[in-house]
Amino acid sequence: MTMREEVATPRRTKEIIQRHGFSFKKSLGQNFLIDQNILGKIVGAADLDKSKGALEIGPGIGALTEKLAQQAGRVAAVEIDQRLLPILEEVLEPYPQVHVIHGDVLKLDLHALFASEFKECEKVSVVANLPYYVTTPILMKLLEAGLPLENIVVMIQKEVAERMAAGPGGKEYGSLSIAVQYYSEPELVCIVPHSVFIPQPNVESAVIRLKVRSAPPVTVTEEAFFFEVVQAAFAQRRKTISNNLKSRFFPGEGRERLESLLAEAGIEPARRAETLSLEEFAKLSNTLHAAGIGGSKL
Repeated sequence: MTMREEVATPRRTKEIIQRHGFSFKKSLGQNFLIDQNILGKIVGAADLDKSKGALEIGPGIGALTEKLAQQAGRVAAVEIDQRLLPILEEVLEPYPQVHVIHGDVLKLDLHALFASEFKECEKVSVVANLPYYVTTPILMKLLEAGLPLENIVVMIQKEVAERMAAGPGGKEYGSLSIAVQYYSEPELVCIVPHSVFIPQPNVESAVIRLKVRSAPPVTVTEEAFFFEVVQAAFAQRRKTISNNLKSRFFPGEGRERLESLLAEAGIEPARRAETLSLEEFAKLSNTLHAAGIGGSKL
């Protein structure tokens, strides 16, 4: 067996795991990919070349890292599990352009990481098979940080991917959809069966690409207040927009002022939050803010 044999096959993955005495930690959401076709789709969606960099989160035993190293000019891989470091050192030995960083991506200074790792790269994408239990916090940190990102291509839980890509009117559409679409353009790449992982997860998976926007598609007076309004509107999905906003912003008042402001924003009080577009939420939050309702109460 040579070191250059692909990692992502059932036989090679099992051999590496057994030789290193590695045991999976359920608390870290470890599921290793063993399918070359799926890996090809993930890397292909990132549109990498030698002028670009890739940040991987949770490289595991290096199956995706290996593919990224073959396409990108520079790869930084952040791994939280110290037990995987010697495996990654062995697997990635032929790829000097890969730097493995031991740490928790939620605690790292990402701007400092980008400055040190990708200073010679024209563009950078995040490409990862994310642990499902921390998918949303990781993605929102990446999107909110204002990093110079081109794409975020990630394997995540299918249900979460569908929520991120959902448009107004369906049950999948919610505050997560709006947050993700404010910062990026989401596109489902493919659905992924249970059988391409060791161990097999209990949920269906999907690959999603978030093309990071250079600027939001709407103008809001105060970003924090915009997201506060969105959260309030979806607080109880079965309630109307009027009832949810009254509970959050007008608890001690009558309904007249709120309904006047909704009318000013062009929104019927009886509508539910799931029917409002990103543009309508922007207009609503700007209208409320202009009326002096703003200011975070979180």
